Amino acid sequence: MKELAEPFSISQPAISKHLRVLERANLIERGRNAQLRPARLRAEPLRDVAEWLETYRRFWDVSFDRLDDYLSELRAKESQESHDRTDR
Repeated sequence: MKELAEPFSISQPAISKHLRVLERANLIERGRNAQLRPARLRAEPLRDVAEWLETYRRFWDVSFDRLDDYLSELRAKESQESHDRTDR
């Protein structure tokens, strides 16, 4: 636990609390080895989340592309109208 806490400015009890949260969320598995409680990352739940998020990423990419196209059209129209007013 000490090695885990070293790079962070939080206490060992705080690290333990975070590990318990991750364990309850099934994102890590913890074992017992004498005095040690080694933890192992469970990648499957994270992979499921990443796949779920990918669907939304694609949706937002398309939506932002459409918004960008629309704003470009508005800018072009505004520029043309401004140009037409100065030509009068």
